[in-house]
Amino acid sequence: MSLNDESRVNMVSYLEKIGYVKSESVKNAFLKVDRSNFIPEHVKHEAYRDTPLSIGWGQTISAPSMIALMLEVSDLKNGLKTLEIGAGSGYNAALIAEICGEENVITIERIPEVYQFGMENLKRAEYRVRIVIGDGTKGFEEEAPYDRIIATAAAPEIPQSWKDQLKEDGMIIAPVGKERYYQELTVLKKRKGGTFDTKKYGGCIFVPLVGEDGWKE
Repeated sequence: MSLNDESRVNMVSYLEKIGYVKSESVKNAFLKVDRSNFIPEHVKHEAYRDTPLSIGWGQTISAPSMIALMLEVSDLKNGLKTLEIGAGSGYNAALIAEICGEENVITIERIPEVYQFGMENLKRAEYRVRIVIGDGTKGFEEEAPYDRIIATAAAPEIPQSWKDQLKEDGMIIAPVGKERYYQELTVLKKRKGGTFDTKKYGGCIFVPLVGEDGWKE
């Protein structure tokens, strides 16, 4: 076992111990995907610290514990069609692909340089998820409807387009808050007739979701 593999196993064991990794599917995804493939060279030595890391262009890759929490509350399963808002480094899309199947994952990114970075990382790691460039606050109508919409940036409120592009019994998972530096991890589940049940899973801090129906630059 390489030092990198050993570090990954140790991180997953830690996340299990503190209660963030609960399911076998999330555990196996974390064991399979090498986080060091999705971060800049100068921070690769920090790949398996439980901390957010800068990827450049004002963007970050979230702490593994926060990613694990989001994946667990998303209740992902093989075959669920999932739209990720904010491709970033591509790491989260790779984890989702391990659980749902890479053919079921679409990820959207608004910043051209980040889109290129994420696309190259996913290609190098041999994940064939669809990555598109565009305004994630509008969702991605072309591939709708979705079983899950997972946002990795903070929305001031849940955009209507996400609600419209969600299947019945589908879920939206997003950090939501009117303040740029404090949000709550929020899960909306769509019921018959287009109503939503809402659950909240505590405070968090994400980079702002910028776009027509999000924060302005």
